[in-house]
Amino acid sequence: MAYSFTRQVDLSFEQALQKVTAELQREGFGVLTEIDVQATMKKKLNVQYKKYKILGACNPPLAHQALSAEPLVGLLLPCNVVVFENAQGKTVVSAIDAQAMLSVIDRPEVAPIAAEVNKKLKRVIENV
Repeated sequence: MAYSFTRQVDLSFEQALQKVTAELQREGFGVLTEIDVQATMKKKLNVQYKKYKILGACNPPLAHQALSAEPLVGLLLPCNVVVFENAQGKTVVSAIDAQAMLSVIDRPEVAPIAAEVNKKLKRVIENV
């Protein structure tokens, strides 16, 4: 089962990170968390790791709708978006497939919210 929208881009890691953040904002998402995996691996395990950031993105109106329909949906929020350098040194951007992620919730009222989130996240990845 596919669980992400992913593409390789012709941008540096830093440019892609900046572009992803701008595109998320354009789609109504804010970045609630930013995890620097490279720095964390170095600090916690003293290992070198490629450039890799996890952005916890949230669209407040859609999050409100989902939480109103099912309070435990918070276990699956925020929507993660990653930017990283692959083994070939190319930059990759990827966003979670909200419909795949939220399919574990057996609540029909959540499905259209997940579909709307997907439309927005797909546009983010396509526009980077």
